[in-house]
Amino acid sequence: MKSTAEVDRLDPWLLRLGGVLILGALLAQLDATIVTVGIGAIGRGLTADLASVQWVSTAYLLAVALVAPLSGWLTQRFGGKRVWLASVTLFVAASALCGLAWSAPALIVCRVLQGLGGGLMQPVGQALLARHAGPSRIGRVVGIITVPITFAPVAGPVIGGLILQVADWRWMFYVNVPIGLVTLLLAASIVPADDQETVRTRPDLVGLLLLPPGLAALVYGLSDTSQIEILVAGVVLLIGYVVHALRTGKVSLLDLTLFTRRGFTLASVNTFLLGAALYSSMLLLPLYFAQVRGLNALQAGLLLAPQALGTALATPLAGKLTPKYGPRAVVLLGILLTMVGTVPFLFAGQELGLIPICVALFLRGAGIGATVPPNVAAIYTSVDRPQIPGATSARTVLNRIGGSIGTAVLAFLLQDNLSSAGTPGVAYADTFWWALALSALTLIPAALYPGRTK
Repeated sequence: MKSTAEVDRLDPWLLRLGGVLILGALLAQLDATIVTVGIGAIGRGLTADLASVQWVSTAYLLAVALVAPLSGWLTQRFGGKRVWLASVTLFVAASALCGLAWSAPALIVCRVLQGLGGGLMQPVGQALLARHAGPSRIGRVVGIITVPITFAPVAGPVIGGLILQVADWRWMFYVNVPIGLVTLLLAASIVPADDQETVRTRPDLVGLLLLPPGLAALVYGLSDTSQIEILVAGVVLLIGYVVHALRTGKVSLLDLTLFTRRGFTLASVNTFLLGAALYSSMLLLPLYFAQVRGLNALQAGLLLAPQALGTALATPLAGKLTPKYGPRAVVLLGILLTMVGTVPFLFAGQELGLIPICVALFLRGAGIGATVPPNVAAIYTSVDRPQIPGATSARTVLNRIGGSIGTAVLAFLLQDNLSSAGTPGVAYADTFWWALALSALTLIPAALYPGRTK
């Protein structure tokens, strides 16, 4: 009989599997951030105004919100490996089409296709990894393999800035093609065939008409507060889905029965709030560097490197500490580190030195990295193995919607502060107070996480 240490050992095959699957998530994360520095170049290249070109980013987020709830059903119906390979193929093909786009509407359509592929790669890949790793090892595996992806928010703008200095904006999309092809070749030999029978069930058509359009309308309404009727329509559609799912027991899109488990509910609420607090505040940092410090996109991306370093160091460490001290202690420590790293920016109206900024960003990054493994572990250890695809889908949806809501709130507050404050520095300082308040709110569900377990 194998000892506990042997059972929990992270064998090389599992790490190789995680490395291949994380390449897909890395592609999606890079693509979501690399375009942010190229909006102006795209508008000039396609002779489109800023209002039209902004949809290049928004359309991608809408597509992700639209397709994420389908990941669980698609995995059960067609198998995780097939769905993951198909999503990477779609993403690579759409990337090539984006580079060939001849107009802004054509590029937006291609970005939607990219979002459909990118929205499936991460949840399906996580579900595959969780299934093969098992509950006892998932926290440690996530802590190790997510180190590369933690650099995506920083690497994206830096890579985008470098590309624009030496090549046309179209190469921001072409760069995905060779990486995607290598990923497909590696996955064909490393990712194992599905070890579970597919479930031949029809999709929940009523749910399809309620949940994905409701999420898309919610994200769109939050990105443009003047479209209040679309926001209301999204809320109504989501309420309709909840009523429909509870009445019929349909779980093909978003399994609401998972929320009957206390551990899953707490982790899901915290996932939503962490998305709102942590990822939305990422909006403020590049804008602060540009509008207050006067840095270009490449300089701002380089200055964000300490945050990526902190995340890269803290994530695997948190994966090791979570089984030893429990999810509650580790995630609370991560949130507190994030809050401490936000404090210097509360004085953005004053001239901050580079050393305090770098130290603060390192602490923020360490806090963000420390919250990921215990949160993922808390979700997956609270459900049965057949429920992992549905749990992954729910986690992705809640995280993206939380980030969208937090971003919309902070963007609105920043715009209001910029119009009323005397200087941009004061406006950003006032907005960072709200970012700190959002982080403090995540302490409530985190304090209810399970402690150390046997």
